[in-house]
Order: sequence, then C-alpha cells, then structure tokens
Amino acid sequence: MPTSKAQGVFIGLVEVKGTAECEQPVRSFLGGTACVHYHYEVLEHWSRTVTESYTDSKGNRRTRTRRESGWKSVASDSVSVNFYVRDETGAVLVRPSGATIEPTVFFEQTVTPGDALYYGKGPPTAVAHSDHRRRFVEHGIALHAPLFVVGQAREREDVVAPEIAANPDADLFLISTRTEEKVQGGAALGSWVCWGIGLVVIVAVFLVAMQRHDSGIAPAQRAPLIVAAASAYLVAWSVGWVWMVFNSLVKLRNCVRQAWSLIEVELKRRHDLIPNLVAAVSALASHERETQTALAALRTQLAATPPGVAGPEFDGVAGALRVVIERYPTLTAQPGFAQLHEGLVETEQRIALARTYYNDIATQFATRLQIVPDRFVALLGAMRAEPLLAAAGFERENVTVAFAESA
Repeated sequence: MPTSKAQGVFIGLVEVKGTAECEQPVRSFLGGTACVHYHYEVLEHWSRTVTESYTDSKGNRRTRTRRESGWKSVASDSVSVNFYVRDETGAVLVRPSGATIEPTVFFEQTVTPGDALYYGKGPPTAVAHSDHRRRFVEHGIALHAPLFVVGQAREREDVVAPEIAANPDADLFLISTRTEEKVQGGAALGSWVCWGIGLVVIVAVFLVAMQRHDSGIAPAQRAPLIVAAASAYLVAWSVGWVWMVFNSLVKLRNCVRQAWSLIEVELKRRHDLIPNLVAAVSALASHERETQTALAALRTQLAATPPGVAGPEFDGVAGALRVVIERYPTLTAQPGFAQLHEGLVETEQRIALARTYYNDIATQFATRLQIVPDRFVALLGAMRAEPLLAAAGFERENVTVAFAESA
C-alpha cells in the first residue's frame, strides 16, 4: 500500500505517518506523560519453597524441595482517546479502539514498601508469598510522537473528512511508534525466518527418518534424497511466493478501480446538484459581472458532461460561488440556495480527496508493475498501469482543530 499524506486519505485501506496530536490529551497514570494512549501494569514478586514426593528409578519414594518464584499482576489499566495524525499537508482523525498498538516505554521502576510509589500507585494488599517488591511498567503513545498507522479509512459523520477506525473486514489496523521501514522490515524478516525454519525442519525430518536402521535406505542414497526434499520445499516456496505477490497485485489493482469509482460517484453527485443551483442563481441574478460569471460557470458544468455519464470532468465552481455570496448576501435569501451551495462545496471537497487518493494508489500500483521481480508476476495477469489525474480547480476547507501545544 502507498503511504498517503493526511490530505490524500480517502475511503479504503490506507497507510499514513505523522505525529500524534490531540485537542485534549490525557496524562499517563504512572509517569504523568501527556499522551493519547497509555497502558500500565503493577507486578508483585513472590517466591515459595515447595516440598514434593517422587519415585526414583529404583521405585523408592523420596522427597525433595524446590524454589518457585515469579511476578503476578496486581493492577493494570489502559486509556485511549481519539487523536489526529498530522503531517505537512493536514491531519486525519484516528479512533484507536480495536487497533493493535505498538507503544513506547514511558515508565519502568522496581521498588520496595519504603518507596512512596509502592502503595501510592499500587494496591494496599499483598499477594500470597510476597517478597514485597513491585515493578511498575507503563507504555504509551506520547503527544507529538511520530506514528505509522495502517487501517481502514471511512468518511466522518460530523464533517467532510476521513477518519481511520476499526473495521472487521480490514486486513490490519496497526498504530505503531516504530517507523514504516522498521515495521515493514520486521514483517519481511519474520517471513524469511519462517521459511528458513521450514526448510531446516524438512531436512531434519528426512535426515532422522533415514538414520533409522529399519528405513531400508542405503547411505549412498541419503544425500540425493535430502537434496530432493530441499528442492521440493524450495519449489513449493516459490509457488507460494508467486501466489502471494500475484494476489497482492490483484488487490492493489482493485483498489485503483475502487478509487476511480469514488471519483465518478462524486462527479455524478455534483452533476445532479448543478441544475438546482442554476435555477437558484438565475432567480436573483442581476447584471453584475461576478454573478453572471458564476452563472456561466454553472451552466458550463452542466453542459460539460453528457446526460447519464458522470465522466472525469474537474472544473470546480465552489470558489466562484463563495465570492458571489460574500459580495451579494441577498442571494442567501433564496430558499434552499445556501443548502445547495453547501452541498456543492462538500462535493468539491470529496472530489479532491478522491482524486488525491486515486493518484496515490495508482502510483503505487504503477511502481509495483515496474520493479523486479513483481513485474514478471504481473505479466501473468497482463496488468497495466492506470493514468494519473492532473487537474486544477479543486478546493478543500481545512478541518479546524485546536491541538495541544505542550506537554
């Protein structure tokens, strides 16, 4: 998936990176750190001597003692608040409920009852066989901390803007304080380690089986059989790799097509709004140049697209309408005009979001089709890159958020 800018996030599975920002951050329980998420746990150490009976190799009953010890959780809690991931283009809302969170360590300390922290942040009671030592550990996401987020984006209900939230159909919802490179590198390393362990296990099983006296395999035949088993495993690995790469390319291609359909949906919505706006403006239009210019632009929009076809046509008119409203406030007296204008402005914003998201996903798809070895797998499906959109005339209002500036 491409890593989108905050301004380019639209509907679908997305990756974004930026800093964690919040209007009203919380304070972590142990360290008092201004943050958007924290989890703390208090662990108490215990130990005991256990006497047990057993039967030795000669059948005699004997007793022995052994020492057991460990840490037991005596208190814990997690707190998360909705926050924004902000980059140089804007901010996108993240609702962390249901996400896999990879935090950083805020606080870690082991104390005895003489420390004020022992009972100040821990429970007044002790566990059985307590050694009277407690470990206080806290992890979280600090305010302004760099983040990498992968999740399903959807449209917010309060404003025309996206948000990233849990979705049962999404492949992944991850909020990590690690960088994108470290997250991807860790996943790749884990994959290679799994494949390597599989190869070692296959060879070891064959080797043990052939070492058996009753295997019936001559020593001279063992080495070729081991090589054959390893080769078969590598062939299976290659087929599995091609299968995964091809499926990922198909999924990415479908994301590109979905992004294009989102643009067409919004263009159709705008095309349906324009006739009503033309009628509303015409009802109060005078001979002033600005009003006539806006009216002409609306009529041009209406005529630009053939009937019944949404079409990739991008000349936005919301800016011109706003100027007219500011200079001729009497237009707002027309019943329904303000509502129609607001609907058109929101549609222009949606089109801008959809176009940016389409360009991001189409660029990622084109890159995958050109790099080696993915380009050879793409030939199996005769996949081709989709053209990017280049157009002006869009506008999008910034989401007004008062971020906390200090910890």
